[in-house]
Amino acid sequence: MAGLKDVVTREYTINMHKRLHGVSFKKRAPRAVKEIKKFAKLHMGTDDVRLSPELNQEIWKRGIKGVPLRLRLRISRKRNEEEDAKNPLFSYVEPVFVANVKGLNTVVIEDEA
Repeated sequence: MAGLKDVVTREYTINMHKRLHGVSFKKRAPRAVKEIKKFAKLHMGTDDVRLSPELNQEIWKRGIKGVPLRLRLRISRKRNEEEDAKNPLFSYVEPVFVANVKGLNTVVIEDEA
């Protein structure tokens, strides 16, 4: 996997509504965090997934049970610079603020590196 394209950034729309269907109210926001991590792990192939504080704010801003139905996420696969890191790569997930989330497709962002 680790080749020239090991560092990549993509924007996804994730449907939280279907992932939280049937989850009791007091567990919705914590489950949303777990589901986003699971999504990032699946799509980026990294075990180490980190969420930005802004994303946490976005999930929790309407309380524990008011998770947004859809979220637009920017997931970046980055190199781990720490010396004794178990994984060479990690994913960093941050929110993208758009007026309407519906109908947006996955986009690959060209890095400014």
